[in-house]
Amino acid sequence: MNVGSARAAAVDWVMQHASKEPGFVGAYFSGSTVGKPDDAEISPSSDIDVVIVTEEAEPPLKLGKFIYQDVLIEATFLSWQDLKSPDNVLASYHLAGSFRVDTLMADPTGRLRKLQTEVSRQYADRLWVYRRCENVQARIITGLRSINAAAPWHDQVTAWLFPTGVTTHLLLVAALRNPTVRLRYLAARQVLQEYGHEDVYNQLLNLLGCEQMTSEQVMKHLEGLAQTFDAAADIAKTPFFFSSDITLDARAIAVDGSRELILNGNHREAIFWIVATYARCHKIFEADAPDLQEVYLHYFDAVLADLGIHSTQDLLERAERVLEFLPTLWSVTESIIAANPQVKGKAEQDV
Repeated sequence: MNVGSARAAAVDWVMQHASKEPGFVGAYFSGSTVGKPDDAEISPSSDIDVVIVTEEAEPPLKLGKFIYQDVLIEATFLSWQDLKSPDNVLASYHLAGSFRVDTLMADPTGRLRKLQTEVSRQYADRLWVYRRCENVQARIITGLRSINAAAPWHDQVTAWLFPTGVTTHLLLVAALRNPTVRLRYLAARQVLQEYGHEDVYNQLLNLLGCEQMTSEQVMKHLEGLAQTFDAAADIAKTPFFFSSDITLDARAIAVDGSRELILNGNHREAIFWIVATYARCHKIFEADAPDLQEVYLHYFDAVLADLGIHSTQDLLERAERVLEFLPTLWSVTESIIAANPQVKGKAEQDV
């Protein structure tokens, strides 16, 4: 299926269902398909991200992933309060990218069109590129300084893993690329190669702990994840924001998508999402089937051991290493911004 057909199915779902809900403001595309031509093929391990904007100050828990007209859609709710200021959107690295091109699916009030026009006009301004990079860096620092040693082990791992992975987003945002979730390391590698900073990539992998991992190791960990995933999907009841990522419909992304990366020689790039998914499965076990935690814990422990992580102290030390590396990464980020031909104007400090 191509991107255009998948988008058409998503628009149909919005018009038939989401648009009829009270407080509907509009909807737009987000994620990895933004900016892709309609005739581009969509991978079986990809979904179409849809954001539904609502008047509600506290929107509902995201609908998550579901299949509609043979398309895997991931739908998220967002309050209009988060979008009403163009400056706030321009400074947010998670929000701004969706409005750099026309991503609107439905806009009955015209508010989203006005916002998109303003954001796209200023998106590549050097001032806003710096602001978004500062937003990324703040997220890394805040996250790594918030690891709770008293939390369950899987939560501790998540608290270290995601801010560590956000280091890739610093580079992607500087290059005006989509700060993708599952494929973040692959995308960051491409940026570093394009801008002549290949040496930095192995440092990012080293911070994660997978620099020396072999494809055989990663495939073995994926086999353990597949068993863990199926068990968690089978018993999951408690709603989490990631619940729809651990379902039969989403298996094509978490398991099959990771296998595709490994078979294509990108095994180190697969590790981030493999570990993230392991941790989420154990979050589900903790809530809905505590007895299964022990049954599947050895798989989780094995992948962490290959990353060099055995204890809370290891996580804290790894977090500190990332924080110590940030000044170097920021210098690379500034170099990418300076060399990026799409970035225009002066930085705030030059004004």
